[in-house]
Amino acid sequence: MTEKDQDMQTNGQANNAGENEKGMPDFNAEENISETSHMTNALEVEPEEELIKKDQQLNEMRDKYLRLQAEFDNFRKRTAKERLELLQTAGKEVIISLLDVLDDSERAAKQLSTANDITALKDGVNLVFNKLKTTLQAKGLKPMESLHTTFDADLHEAITEIPAPTPDLQGKVVDVLQEGYYLNDKLIRHAKVIVGK
Repeated sequence: MTEKDQDMQTNGQANNAGENEKGMPDFNAEENISETSHMTNALEVEPEEELIKKDQQLNEMRDKYLRLQAEFDNFRKRTAKERLELLQTAGKEVIISLLDVLDDSERAAKQLSTANDITALKDGVNLVFNKLKTTLQAKGLKPMESLHTTFDADLHEAITEIPAPTPDLQGKVVDVLQEGYYLNDKLIRHAKVIVGK
């Protein structure tokens, strides 16, 4: 065998995966192969486990989102129903309190047809009127003080302007045609007024 042939044979044996130069099996080569395959398997397993975890988290978040959306939808429907009921019965308390005034007004109307005493009729009408005012004030109604105050477009509705009877009434309310009212300190009706110019 020539030297060249021996070199080739030696190289071929060294390149053989399971043997070293002396023809003995190379155990380190097998360990290297198994370590590489374990690492490859570990890399493949970890992303799969991570994907499963991410899927679980995504499903949990989706479930929470759907529950929240359902709760909010229920809340919205419930408040809409309560608001509708409130609007339908909002005036109930006021109407009940005004029924007494209505009863007094009916009694006064009966008395008008048979009574001859004008002063007694006036007193009866004044009593009914005062009861009505007291009942409404108890519910938060408050009349606006407009006469001889400075005209305010936020509070007053000017019907017309007339020459001011005195110089100090220029730009002020000279007469009130229709009272303005507050309900619990919130304006519910503008006063219709005549303004001095």
